[in-house]
Amino acid sequence: MYPDLKLFIAGEWRSAAHDMPVVNPATEEVLGHLPCAAKSDLDDALAAAEAGFQIWSRTSPRERSDTILRAAALLRERQEEIAQSITLEHGKPLPQARLEVIRGAEFFEWDAGEAMRTYGRVIPAARGHKFSVHHQPIGVVAAFSPWNFPMSQPARKIAGALASGCSIILKAAEETPAGAIHIARAFQDAGLPAGVLNLVFGNPADISGYLIPQDPVRLVAFTGSTIVGRHLTTLASEHMTSVLMELGGHAPVIVCEDTDVQAAAISGAVRKMRNAGQVCTSPTRFFVHDSIFDDFTAAFVARAAGTVVGNGMEAGVDMGPLANERRAPALSALVQDAKAKGATVATGGMRHGDTGYFFQPTVLVDVPQDAQIMQEEPFGPIAVLNRVSSLDEAIRQANSVPYGLAGYAFTNRADYIDRMIDEVEVGNLSINTLEASMPETPFGGVKSSGYGREGGVEGLDNYMTIKHVWHSANIT
Repeated sequence: MYPDLKLFIAGEWRSAAHDMPVVNPATEEVLGHLPCAAKSDLDDALAAAEAGFQIWSRTSPRERSDTILRAAALLRERQEEIAQSITLEHGKPLPQARLEVIRGAEFFEWDAGEAMRTYGRVIPAARGHKFSVHHQPIGVVAAFSPWNFPMSQPARKIAGALASGCSIILKAAEETPAGAIHIARAFQDAGLPAGVLNLVFGNPADISGYLIPQDPVRLVAFTGSTIVGRHLTTLASEHMTSVLMELGGHAPVIVCEDTDVQAAAISGAVRKMRNAGQVCTSPTRFFVHDSIFDDFTAAFVARAAGTVVGNGMEAGVDMGPLANERRAPALSALVQDAKAKGATVATGGMRHGDTGYFFQPTVLVDVPQDAQIMQEEPFGPIAVLNRVSSLDEAIRQANSVPYGLAGYAFTNRADYIDRMIDEVEVGNLSINTLEASMPETPFGGVKSSGYGREGGVEGLDNYMTIKHVWHSANIT
């Protein structure tokens, strides 16, 4: 079920002189060898994207929408094949991979509809004059997607670019290339003109450093760490290139005293371990009212400890491995630092098994503010449970990090909800649910979690330019 790994440039699949292995994180076996784009490949991709933009930007919104919908339908038809590829290279349980394929298709379906609604407007003017505003595709997009969602993360960027009339060069993650390859195949089969979508792989710094300064590139769309996002933003700013940055988070969860304690705890533990915690919106810092803290902790720890860890291809598995061998030592270091500073390890805290990149579902309790994990997103299956005495304290703790991507709360009090809407510093706030986004809702962060939005009616804004036209009936 694992695809042949190729670059996709100018409508054709190609190999490269150099490659790198793609490893199954559950077994540590090599799945295939991924070609790394050379400078000549990137030059070809740039030329193809320029030519593709001339065609695609002049294609009617209806035709663009129809093509995107055909590709989305193919992705749905190929759900099982794609899902198995994702589980093999990423490790997530197969049912979660199946859902990710459908979520990716939904991004395309939503943006296909938005492609026909990029409305401008007419502004009232004096007699003999007409003011109008037009939204036009920005140009060639250089996009960079991460490894944690091999299908849905590339889909978000490709959908926004193509629905807007842009062409795109996507550098997908080397650890998990299959999702992007399946997307490119679907669009090729759906009749997308050659050059509109190009797919490359290779050393991230080399590819971004070469593509971003090129004149044809008019937008850099990136999902990843804040450190890398800042670097790419600096590089883009030197060439006055627009950026769309969806960066890291460190999501707080405020658990108020009036909530259903058992339901909130179980929901939190289940969602924390989804994707092995490798989610930028993963609920991590739980601030629980003191009056319910002990009951919440007992239920949370019990559910987390009961998580079934194993190969995502096996039935009944709740959580697969970490995506690569670097992650387990990094998580162990965060746990040891927290312990040294006074935290209690309620469950987990160590690598799981001898083969594969597995880590135990972990819960840290009463973690002091100076622990590294209170400021650094673990990007793994580690939850922090801390007690608070009031909503004031909870909001203060929630806002104490430089990140503001997603935040969550459990409460039924209208006054609490009203305060959190106004005061919690995040781009996405969810109350009594741990879902952070849908295709029809805008998604993005504040503070060091980036800027710009993907999804919703706002999702195409970054891929468009705004042109004002002043038409006078007479020469003046």
